[in-house]
Order: sequence, then structure tokens, then C-alpha cells
Amino acid sequence: MSQITRRELTLAGLASIVMAASGRTIAQASAMGTDSALWYVNPELRPAALRMQAEAKMFPPVSSETLPSMRNRQWDTRAPLPDVPYAKKSIAGLGKAPDVAIYVVNARPGTSRPAILHTHGGGFITGSPSGDLINLQAIAQALDAVIVSVDYRLAPETRYDGSIDDNYAALLWLSRNSAALGADPRRIAVMGESAGGGHAALLALTARDRGEVPLAFQCLTYPMLDDRTGTSRQVPAHVGTLVWTAASNKFGWQSFLGRAPGGATAPGGGVPARMSDLSNLPPCWIGVGSIDLFVQEDMDYARRLIDSGNLCELLVVPGAFHGFEMIAPDTGLAQSFKTARLNALKRGLAIPN
Repeated sequence: MSQITRRELTLAGLASIVMAASGRTIAQASAMGTDSALWYVNPELRPAALRMQAEAKMFPPVSSETLPSMRNRQWDTRAPLPDVPYAKKSIAGLGKAPDVAIYVVNARPGTSRPAILHTHGGGFITGSPSGDLINLQAIAQALDAVIVSVDYRLAPETRYDGSIDDNYAALLWLSRNSAALGADPRRIAVMGESAGGGHAALLALTARDRGEVPLAFQCLTYPMLDDRTGTSRQVPAHVGTLVWTAASNKFGWQSFLGRAPGGATAPGGGVPARMSDLSNLPPCWIGVGSIDLFVQEDMDYARRLIDSGNLCELLVVPGAFHGFEMIAPDTGLAQSFKTARLNALKRGLAIPN
């Protein structure tokens, strides 16, 4: 079996700092042809990048034809951590929406600990909380927190408004059941990776506008925020060539929005980067790699959050591609990235060191 994990599937089934340090130029790298992407990869991550290139045939381009097989594959067979409890539950959806499946990690009634509402990645079209379970258990254990992860409805079967409602229903459930979960309703964060980071950003905006659940923090890991990236807004040639590409991004946003992405307008409420009002949002942490397809949109979102009077910390990892900390978890670069994210969550949720 391929060494590539299910986490990589959900992310891929989908002048760089490294180049400046080596004195190579974009033109020189481009002249190398199909292998030029490796010139921009951080040296620590190059073995993983080479492995992905060698096994690229395992992952056909994301399309409506390949989507069913992508969803059916099971790539992470590790057993859950035995000492961090979890349970799968079904809760009521909003209004006439169907019930929503959630995973509750590390609930401990009788305590008052921070809580996180998590939304998984997968380009809006694939993925589930089960693929994140071990990582969520590790975060919950490290923070002594309870985490609720949402199995929101996927695109293209469900458009953005349906999945946003699923996530908001789970946030309401978490807030209203905080005592039974051992959670402090004053210390709730939203968190997600890739498309899940986009969902977390949308959830923060939705919570602000509806005024029912005050959020303490938003933690966005290489979030998918702008349908114009790789469609009507091109990126440098060396960006987004590994893992999640412009073609995959176009398919993901097309499925999510139900219309061609990158147009002059976008459906209201579906694209975080298109929101005109980013004021009065909870403090935010954004982490992304310098050769991730989303680096420019993430940097721009961080700038707009700051310009709107919000607290925001931005971490750009030199020479890191999309999902690098999951694909190469044992590298020092991945470890320092995960530590920075944990520390940001501690600050945002007022967890003592």
C-alpha cells in the first residue's frame, strides 16, 4: 500500500524564501521543467515531495468521475488513542435540515474546560471527522479541551449554505450542552484545516452576525478562503504545484458554490475573502506554507482582519506546501508548526502554560 496517508488524500485528492537563500531565481527553476517545484521546497520536506511525485499516479485529478473512489478509500487505519474518549452522535439540524453527525472528543462532565468546534478539510468535497480523529485526540489531550468535529454535508450534493448550517447547528449544540460536556461556554474556538479552515472562518462570521454564541478564538490552518485563487486570479508558477493545485481548487469551489468560481460576484455568505465587513471577529491565528496555493489569499485575509481592528497572528512557513505537517509529521518543520498552533490556541483560550 502507498505510504501516503488518508490525510494527504483529503488535502490532495484533491521569490520563495528557500529560493532566495539558495540564490536561485524563479526563471532558473522554471527552466528545469516538471521537476522545478522541488527547487522551492524546504530541504526538510523534499523527501516527502519526492515521494508524492513518485506516487502521483495513485491520485488522478479531482473530478466528478474520481470523486466517488476518493471518498470510499480508507487511508488511515491507526487505532484511536485509548486514553482520550470520543463518541459519534447525531444532533438536530437547523430548521428542516437533516440531522448532523458529530464526533465529540474528550468530554468530561463536571469540569469547565475550553472547547473547540472543528471542521475537517477535503476541498469541500471529501473528508470526514473520522480521518482527523487521532490528531484531534492529541490536540484535546495537549490542551485539556473538549472538541466537537462536524460531519457536515459535502459538495456538490450540498451547497455552501447547507454545510454552513450544519456547522452552525453543531456550534449551537456545543454551546447549549457545555455543562454536560465539561466545557466553558465563554471559551469556545473554531478550528479547521484547508477547506475546514474556510468553514471555520465562515462560522466565525456567521456566529458574529447571529449573535447567539460568542467565540473566543479562530484557528485557521492554511484556510481555503477565496474562489478567485487559480481562476480569475493567477498565482506565481512555483506556488500550488504540490498537493492542492489550481485545477483542484476550481473543482472544489465550483462544487461548493454551485457556479463557476472567480466571477465578478460570488454568492453572499459563501466566500470569506469576499466578505466586505471583517470587523468584530474573534482573535485569529493563520498558518500557511510559502508555496501553498493559499498563501496569498491567507496573507491578504490576515491583513484585512488587522485593518478591521481584529487581533491576528500570521505564520508563513518557508518552502512548505499544502498539508505538509500531516504529510511529513516527523520533520522539525512540522513539529514547530504544530507547536506554534497549540501555543496560539492556549493564548486564545486562556489556557495556562
